[in-house]
Amino acid sequence: MSLFLEQLINGIALGSLYALFGLGFGLVFSTLGILNAAHGCYASWAAIAAFYFAQWFQLPFIAAVAVGIGTGGLLALLVDRIAFQPLRDRGHEMLGALITSIAFWIILDNLAGLATGQQSLTFPRGSYPNELFRIGGIPISAMQLITIGSMIVVTVGLHLLIARSRFGAAMRAVGWNPSAAALSGVDPRRTMVVIAFLAGAASGFAGVLGGVMTANVSYSLGESLMLKGFAAVVVGGYNDVRGTALAGVALGILEVMTSQYLSSGLRDGITYALLLGFLLLRPRGLFGSAGYSRA
Repeated sequence: MSLFLEQLINGIALGSLYALFGLGFGLVFSTLGILNAAHGCYASWAAIAAFYFAQWFQLPFIAAVAVGIGTGGLLALLVDRIAFQPLRDRGHEMLGALITSIAFWIILDNLAGLATGQQSLTFPRGSYPNELFRIGGIPISAMQLITIGSMIVVTVGLHLLIARSRFGAAMRAVGWNPSAAALSGVDPRRTMVVIAFLAGAASGFAGVLGGVMTANVSYSLGESLMLKGFAAVVVGGYNDVRGTALAGVALGILEVMTSQYLSSGLRDGITYALLLGFLLLRPRGLFGSAGYSRA
């Protein structure tokens, strides 16, 4: 029983990373109608930036995380302004944005490989909390607690922003119809700028926490989060952040339990099978609705 509970905590922590990344990915997809293949690079670059700042300047953990979040948000904003806004101005649909995002994915991925020397880097010891606690005899690390807590805070914050604030109403209006939103007094460009930054920041947050938890800061970090984050969005419902969070946690638990009790070789296969099943049988996910997306 203790092994099961220990693996359950590991699964919840891993799933919280998927959820955090999925929140950013889903935010762009549901409001801007962009299936952004480069989104994983925001997580990779956020972890890389946080690592180098922590190493060079001995930044405390919170400051290094802030650097990573800012890097993810600014990179997402830069890509959106350079790549996606011109396409929106010309009236291009999702396919054009997808092809453009693949090009940026390749560029940013190669640059991340150069920045890391194609190696897996590790945050310096002492630059992050590494305490180990025991709850009812079950070990849980400080980073697991931070990751789970961060996912909950970000999920609640985004839900309240989208559902209860004036800016959330503007986001929903832009996601449904930017032209109609402009006629009602909303500035679609400014709204899209904030959405892009928030999405990149959430993914950057996941990248930094993932880099610390897995002791793996590399150009491939974001790629490992990309599929699982996308699956969380599809399974949970791409216009419901609560569904994305729950689905991300469920995927993490499923992966860990599959590795523990079946075979580690099946963990990705389970995710692919679940993703395919929902795309075929319930493409709006468990909690999705007609919602506010143009997608």
